[in-house]
Amino acid sequence: MAHGDITHIDIPVTDADRAKRFYGGLFGWDIAAPPGFEDYPMWRAPNQISGGGLAPRSEGFTSPRSYVEVDSIDEVLAKVPELGGTVVKPRSEISPTSWWAVLRDADGNEIGLYEGTTDAG
Repeated sequence: MAHGDITHIDIPVTDADRAKRFYGGLFGWDIAAPPGFEDYPMWRAPNQISGGGLAPRSEGFTSPRSYVEVDSIDEVLAKVPELGGTVVKPRSEISPTSWWAVLRDADGNEIGLYEGTTDAG
């Protein structure tokens, strides 16, 4: 994917098995937890392009969050304050070749950032 493409959507859930039955039955999504991410089942839409995860719901994560592919999380996060946003979660490792972060825009919308490549099995 290229810089600026939406690459992933996380859906916060309290019961992963229930969510897998719901979204799999409703939309025909293929949902499975890749090796090393057993508590994070990933979904793929029938188009084999759209996808994301069923992430554990938490106090700060209660609405679906889209992730945008970027060339450099550090460069994007450096621009966030000057453009009126805030950094919610700084750059964090997913794997040795991939990272994520979260920002909030001036309207309170949270957007995730993704950099790198991840072998999700």
